[in-house]
Amino acid sequence: MKRVCLVAAALALVPPALANDTAAVLTTGGLEFVTHGEIAMESEDLFISTQEIRVVYRFRNDSDADQHVLVAFPMPDIVPDHFSPVAYPTGPDDNIFQFRTTFDGQPVEATLHEYAFAAGVDRTKLLEKMHVPLYPMGQAAIDAVDGLDEADTAEFLHLGLAVPDEYDAGEGWEVHHWPNWTYRAAYTWEATFPAGKTVTVEHRYVPSVGGTTGVSFLSEPSDGYDPASDYRRKYCTDDSFVAAVRKTLANPDEPWSAPFTESWLSYILTTGGNWAGGGIGKFRLVVDKGSPDNLVSFCGENVRKIGPTTFEMTAENYWPEQELEILILDRYEP
Repeated sequence: MKRVCLVAAALALVPPALANDTAAVLTTGGLEFVTHGEIAMESEDLFISTQEIRVVYRFRNDSDADQHVLVAFPMPDIVPDHFSPVAYPTGPDDNIFQFRTTFDGQPVEATLHEYAFAAGVDRTKLLEKMHVPLYPMGQAAIDAVDGLDEADTAEFLHLGLAVPDEYDAGEGWEVHHWPNWTYRAAYTWEATFPAGKTVTVEHRYVPSVGGTTGVSFLSEPSDGYDPASDYRRKYCTDDSFVAAVRKTLANPDEPWSAPFTESWLSYILTTGGNWAGGGIGKFRLVVDKGSPDNLVSFCGENVRKIGPTTFEMTAENYWPEQELEILILDRYEP
């Protein structure tokens, strides 16, 4: 894949705090089918911003019979870390990604399947029996675990479902307990693809956005990690992109003094190779960096600027080979 880097000059409202204040990003992706190769992905039109991901698919049934298919939207595993600023989704517990889908223009009533794993064991039924919400980063689950009695708390600790937290908030030592299970979930629904016809499937959701409160890739290598090389590999940050950021440094000797925060978005494209014919007939990606003053970099082909904040990539007979990783630098006024 040809790697390109896009540089455009971003206005964030808040300056960075601590330079090492980093949030991880949860990778999300597109629809998956349980199918036997009769359905081709005619086109995929993908829009990505920090506020929303929108995808419009056109699927063609190449057979002479209607195809009844199970369609799934798998969520990324959510492994809770209550002690670091990971970018977890913040929607309601029954739809944390605020996921919506239409099939040929009609809203889809999808079924949410949720599971809780601790130490590799499915503990879903136990949590449901105890009326503990399954999404571990929601306030309802946090309150439920911290409110368990002594016996139930001991059982949760024994099963790896809880982790203790001891601290002194000014009134002596306190002990609290946090949810500690991995959350796995997927939306599924049944769909009928008419023989010899093309249907449109659209879905949208709020992405998980990770990042840092400063620019990290200008730092010197340490402990075997070279941030500049890692960003070149992952986001295709070329010399012109790095030079544009260096020009903004308040102190040339301080790599964290650039007036930007980082935002990271990650999207799974490789499921696009699962359809009849093995790829995507026509693929279009639009990335919106959010502000004309922002910088954006990602790896792609045939990329061009189509608006003050938007960049387009197009391809035909597209075989995605890796995840799409996008770096957006949000500029703020020092």
